[in-house]
Amino acid sequence: MICPYCGSNDDKVIDSRSTEAGRVIRRRRQCLACEKRFTTYERVEQANRLMVIKKDGSRVPFNPDNVAKGLAAAVGKLPIPEADKAALVAEVEEELHQEFEREVSSRVIGERVMARLRALHPVAYIRFVTEHLELATLGEIQRELGDLIQRPGEVRDQQDLF
Repeated sequence: MICPYCGSNDDKVIDSRSTEAGRVIRRRRQCLACEKRFTTYERVEQANRLMVIKKDGSRVPFNPDNVAKGLAAAVGKLPIPEADKAALVAEVEEELHQEFEREVSSRVIGERVMARLRALHPVAYIRFVTEHLELATLGEIQRELGDLIQRPGEVRDQQDLF
């Protein structure tokens, strides 16, 4: 690493720690020329960028912040912990990267969010579904509410029987 103070390319690692659940390595370094200390972070660079195919056919890089924004709009001021919202976004992102190699439809992303949101909070689920499925009439929203009431609640981390 090049020292940010003197520009020397000679340093030693004093301490290494993993952060962000092991996804990032924080290294404390000391320059051998000027003896000042500095910190570097190592993150895995995702080589294959996942592209999202939007409803209009355009393609944009997947950005988990967009999922978080949609989720925040649906949740509003409901009493849902930030940790649960962040976990939902992380689960969806991880699942998409595991299942899709290059491209994924925005519809599929919305379905993954809806499935998790349904188990998290029914009101947030209805808000999200109304926007994602573009429900325009009260009858459509009422049908979705009826489906929500009739279907049994999903249990987190429960495997399908068949």
